Amino acid sequence: MIESRLFLSSLTVLALAACAPSKDKDEGRDSAPPLGYELAMAKEAIPGVAATAAVVDLSVDELRARLDSGGTRLIDVRTSEEVARGTIPGAEHVALDQFDPASLDLSDGREVVLYCRSGRRSATAGEKLAAHTGKPAAHLGGGILAWQEAGEAIETP
Repeated sequence: MIESRLFLSSLTVLALAACAPSKDKDEGRDSAPPLGYELAMAKEAIPGVAATAAVVDLSVDELRARLDSGGTRLIDVRTSEEVARGTIPGAEHVALDQFDPASLDLSDGREVVLYCRSGRRSATAGEKLAAHTGKPAAHLGGGILAWQEAGEAIETP
């Protein structure tokens, strides 16, 4: 409860600060920060809330190119039942409810790309991975549905 009050207080202060006029001393003109700056910085200003890196949506063509060039680790975050119906060739399975970025061995330098059925769960896993690594995480936008719609092959385990 105290954390939520602190959060609301911090947002109120930031909002009020954004409304305050300021003058550039040398030019005599407003020197307000860019629109949205206060909100972007709010996560850093609030104790206990860390900023997270972005999740990048890859198209089917972008994923295909990355897989063809090598160096990509593909992780399917769907349920075991969904995986039994088919996967993208070469993917490993780590269900979203078991997905813990801290337990992934990322030492081989391969880029991790996540996917699920439609892209929603892999985006969630991507947020976790990005928060853990501090770097943007990639996932297949549209998931395996987009992969199949593009005519790409799947394999049955």
